[in-house]
Order: sequence, then structure tokens, then C-alpha cells
Amino acid sequence: MAAAPSPTVPRAPSAPTAAGYDAVPVTGWGRTAPTSAHLVRPRSYEETVAAVRECALTGRRGGIARGLGRAYGDAAQNAGGAVLDMTGLDRVHAIDAAGGTVLCDAGVSLHRLMEVLLPLGWFVPVTPGTRYVTVGGAIGADIHGKNHHVRGSFSRHVLALELLTADGEVRMVERGTELFDATAGGMGLTGVILTATVRLQRVETSLMTVDTERATDLDDLMARLTATDHRYRYSVAWIDLLARGAALGRAVLTRGDHAPLDALPARARRAPLDFRPGRLPAPPAFVPEGLLGRTTVGVFNELWYRRAPRLRTGEIQKLATFFHPLDGVPHWNRVYGRGGFVQYQFVVGHGREEALRRIVRRVSARRCPSFLAVLKRFGDGDPGWLSFPMPGWTLALDIPANLPGLGAFLDELDEEVAAADGRVYLAKDSRLRPELLDAMYPRLADFRALRARLDPTGVFRSDLSRRLSL
Repeated sequence: MAAAPSPTVPRAPSAPTAAGYDAVPVTGWGRTAPTSAHLVRPRSYEETVAAVRECALTGRRGGIARGLGRAYGDAAQNAGGAVLDMTGLDRVHAIDAAGGTVLCDAGVSLHRLMEVLLPLGWFVPVTPGTRYVTVGGAIGADIHGKNHHVRGSFSRHVLALELLTADGEVRMVERGTELFDATAGGMGLTGVILTATVRLQRVETSLMTVDTERATDLDDLMARLTATDHRYRYSVAWIDLLARGAALGRAVLTRGDHAPLDALPARARRAPLDFRPGRLPAPPAFVPEGLLGRTTVGVFNELWYRRAPRLRTGEIQKLATFFHPLDGVPHWNRVYGRGGFVQYQFVVGHGREEALRRIVRRVSARRCPSFLAVLKRFGDGDPGWLSFPMPGWTLALDIPANLPGLGAFLDELDEEVAAADGRVYLAKDSRLRPELLDAMYPRLADFRALRARLDPTGVFRSDLSRRLSL
């Protein structure tokens, strides 16, 4: 079963260019800053090698690999150059059902892996808030999930990968090497990932046991997470960023683990590894601007907080409900209207809690209408030179892109994050100023130096790489 096509890359061809490729508009999942690129859809390793060699021969704009288009910003866009849609390389080559590893193409989605692996009693080691991410994208962005505080990011579980580099050669790259660390979180700029061998998570069922509780404010939330997060494999908190005063940062905290077989009711034990995520109708293609304004989001946040239990333990939930609730709504990014939205995520270290408090206060005072705001605790950082996670606190929030003065406001938050020795997540970024990047990513100079050696003519380029001089 092939991975679903990216909803933000048109599949119908437009007029061919002189190079023989389709020139199409491409955006990130946030639907901001579209640019046009020549879309190439390789269906084999040989076609991918040929496409990369063509990028090396035909001009200064280069190429970049793209998966299912769930990076929120401009990481998988390449104005005037080539975009390699890798979803045609989607084979699962081998599963070690005893040892718990899988060898697969980079274009395989996490959704497909779950379909294949769950009946065998295995689960992906890390999943973000969507399962419609390719394995190559998971490595390139070094994605994290609700279990980072105990399991780290996705690349920590990758044993080896095959990387097609700028010279047209395919290299076997093992963890612990410089090239691996530059590729993990490297946003596709070291080459095109072709295959990966990934270590898996053993599970007894396809269900979750979930505890839910309310936190009255931000300090209450952080205290609960600090005191008890180690008891849970997965943990996340939804925050009401429109709450003010004594309720500033009030939240609903949800934590859980894979349900053991003996925790299931008798009926569920008949098919304990069944995986059938449901689907809801997609939003209309046109959504009026301003639908997610302060009033609407304020009402939603109030209802969401009030309907949450003060404390509920041991609830049985489906995997899709716990990990990927928005995946049940196809094209949910349309609800922000034609202007799209900005997903802003940052991390600050332990001991920098006051910086987090200041940012939450500023967002609340600014009345930013965010209904998808989540706070998590990160564990130990990962070796990727441009990997986002570091030990501390990460907050992600969505904001309609047409909010007046948003750019200047986020610039101020960037400076606050950088001053606290924190960083923003490149996979979600579309507007960070390049002068702040060095302060946020200490291994940036090493990354640039390796890129210069490996790809001296800039075969691999993206809108993100040009904007940030990566």
C-alpha cells in the first residue's frame, strides 16, 4: 500500500517546463509562503540517482527531497529548483520480528509501518502528532513525540541509513558517524535518504491506558510534570494560552502507556492488535478568514478545559485517539483559511523556567488565538547537529498567519528564546532571522563545514537553507 500523496503538492501535471518536469506551487503544512518548483517523482533508486545528478548538472537552484508535506514551514520547498517527491519509494523490505527492527524505504509513512508492524506486536519508536510522516522526513527533521523524556527523538532509534549524496553516490551511513549526526535533523541538506533500519518498540496491544488531569495554572502544570513524568512513557499537556491572571497557563495533562493485554475488556482481547483509525469529513476547501479568531478560540478553550476531568486514570483509548487525533480530519490545516497559519515551537532548558513563563504571559497578553498549544518535557538531547530537542521545556502553538503584527511579535519571542539559550524548531519554521541561528544551534559551524565538503556546489538546497544560509 503506497503512502498517501502530499495534500499540498498537486498530483495532476501542469504544463511541462523545458527541463521536462512539472512546475507547481509548493507550500508547507502551514500553507504560507508558497513557491514554485519542478516536481520530480522518482519510482526507483535509479531514477532518484538520475534526478540528483540532473540537479547537479542543470543549475544553481538544486533540489530537495520531500515526503508527505507535513513540515509546517519551507524546509521541503525549493523556489525555481527541483523538489523530489519520495513517496514513490515506499517498500518495507525486511522485518526482524524476533529482534524488533525494520528495513524500509525512506518514503514509507509511519501510518504504513503501523499497519504492517502492529499485527506482529511492534510499534514505531517515536511518533509525532501525525502518522502521515515518511521515515525519511522523520530522520531529516529528527522528529520527537510524547515520549522524548524517556526515549529521545526518532534518529536515536535508527541503526543505519542509505544516503544518496551530491556526487550521485549511495553511502551506507551508520549511527555514531559525523555524516549520520549531520543528517539526523539536517533537513535533507546532506543528501536524499533512500532506506533506513529502525529499532522498534514491543507492544502487547494496539490500545493505550491513559491518565488525564487538570492543572490550574502554568506553575501547577510544571510541578506535576516534574514530579511524576518519569512514571509515564508518553506525556503531553494542552495549554489555554488565552487564559490570564490566576489561570495563566491552565492546562489539561494527558499521559499514558501501551495497554497490556490483561488491562483490556474481554471483547477487546479478541483482536488486541487491531488498528483501524477512523476518519471524519474534511473541512471545505474554502474556509472564511477569521473563523479562528480570539472569540471562537476563547470559547473552544473554555469548553475544552471545562469538559476535561479533574482526574481520570486508566482510561482505555485507541492509538489514533491518543497520538493522532487530528489525522482523523483530512486537510485539517484548511480551518485557518487561505492565509494559513504559523506553527511556532521553541525549547528552553531546565533552570530557564522564567523565560517560559514570560513567553506564556506575552502570548496571553497579545491574545494570540491558539487552540493547538502543547507543552512537553524533553529528556537528554540527541546527537544530531541540528536536532531540535534539548533537556528542558518545549512549547508549540499555532497562530493564524494573518494576525496583525505577528511577524514582529514572533521576532521578539525568538530573541527571548535565544537569550535563554533555547532554540526554535526548524521543521516548523518559516520566518526565523538567520543571525539568531548560531546562538540556537552550537554545532551549526560543523554542519556548514561538512556541507561544504560534501556538497561544494550546493546540489541540495531549499527555501529554508537559502533563508538561513545553511
